[in-house]
Amino acid sequence: MRFLWAPEERFAYLIEKISRTTSKNVVVLVDKYDKPMLQAIGNETLLCNYRNTLKAFYGVLKTCDKYLRFALLTGVTKFSKVSVFSDLNNLEDISLQAMYNNLCGITEKELSEVFAEDIQLLADNNTQTYAETCHQLKEWYDGYHFAYRSEDIYNPFSLLNAMKSREFGSYWFETGTPTFLVELIKHSKYNLQRLTEEIATADSLGSIDTMETNPVPILYQSGYLTIKGYDKEFKVYKLGFPNKEVAEGFTRFLLPCYAYMPSGNPSFELMCFVKEVRDGKIDAFMKRLQSFFTDTPYELIRDLELHYQNVLFIIFKLLGFYTQAEYHTSEGRIDLIVKTAQYIYVMEFKLDGSAEEALKQINDKQYALPFATDTRKVYKLGVNFSHRTRNIEKWVVEEAHS
Repeated sequence: MRFLWAPEERFAYLIEKISRTTSKNVVVLVDKYDKPMLQAIGNETLLCNYRNTLKAFYGVLKTCDKYLRFALLTGVTKFSKVSVFSDLNNLEDISLQAMYNNLCGITEKELSEVFAEDIQLLADNNTQTYAETCHQLKEWYDGYHFAYRSEDIYNPFSLLNAMKSREFGSYWFETGTPTFLVELIKHSKYNLQRLTEEIATADSLGSIDTMETNPVPILYQSGYLTIKGYDKEFKVYKLGFPNKEVAEGFTRFLLPCYAYMPSGNPSFELMCFVKEVRDGKIDAFMKRLQSFFTDTPYELIRDLELHYQNVLFIIFKLLGFYTQAEYHTSEGRIDLIVKTAQYIYVMEFKLDGSAEEALKQINDKQYALPFATDTRKVYKLGVNFSHRTRNIEKWVVEEAHS
């Protein structure tokens, strides 16, 4: 007679059989333990079924404890509410423990000791010096921290692919598009400017139970944010993008999700925008910026200020990879400085004010004064957004020290 065993029964039988046959305890390694549940997010019935199945499956680790030497389970997230591990009291979460921070990555020391020959080949292929290549590798693929006293960790996937192809590229980001994350960010009405200065407690970083209102934990757990500092007084972690690969790749992916692309080609639109800014074609790049706000959904009217802030953050964050763009916000206002080889743009944005009022503020507060002795042309731009048109209504330009 043929018996149909449940997955957990097969798992338990396999562990015991191996142990008894070899007279040794078993090591269990599980990667991406959480993938079934991540794929079911948004479908509560399926999520509950998966959770119950996995709960029984991983519960075997407790009942078969006498046959196990140790088990290591890795995944993107930690489900704490009615957890798949709720029956296990012998698991230790090592996610934020300093002694394990370099377990799954490549350190600076390992890079220099093991990959010196590969770095030189990468340098030769890109007509760079060894030192220049090391600097670019650090800029692109380093910067991960998994504890607040952690050394820098390189992304091994991207690093090894760069060595293999002898080209710098967005290898990790190209393995999958975070569509779910973007929808989560938009649904939670998250202010994208916080991506560069986010804070979180250790407890929140280990759970995704509040992700519908707070996408930060899953952004951290999935590698888009990493630990950049720690405030001992308030016991909170400071988060940010780990490196250029993630910052540029994620921001590029956000662009068509928030802004309208007239040509349907985000890379083309960004290239044109950057070139127009570099060439001093103010009306051209402002009209292109205006086009990015075309077809703003009517349902966003209540959150229009957040929407235009998010679009501007994306545009000028990307612009910053090709020019020097500095911006800050205060009470819904965005002040922006963009520097190119030939031009400096001092910009002030208003919502339901006037472009003239924005320009007046630049002059009254002397925002352009720090560049009075700069040899580049300095332009002051006042820009006004309108709730009624859901777009840039007008801009005015004035050349400084002319």
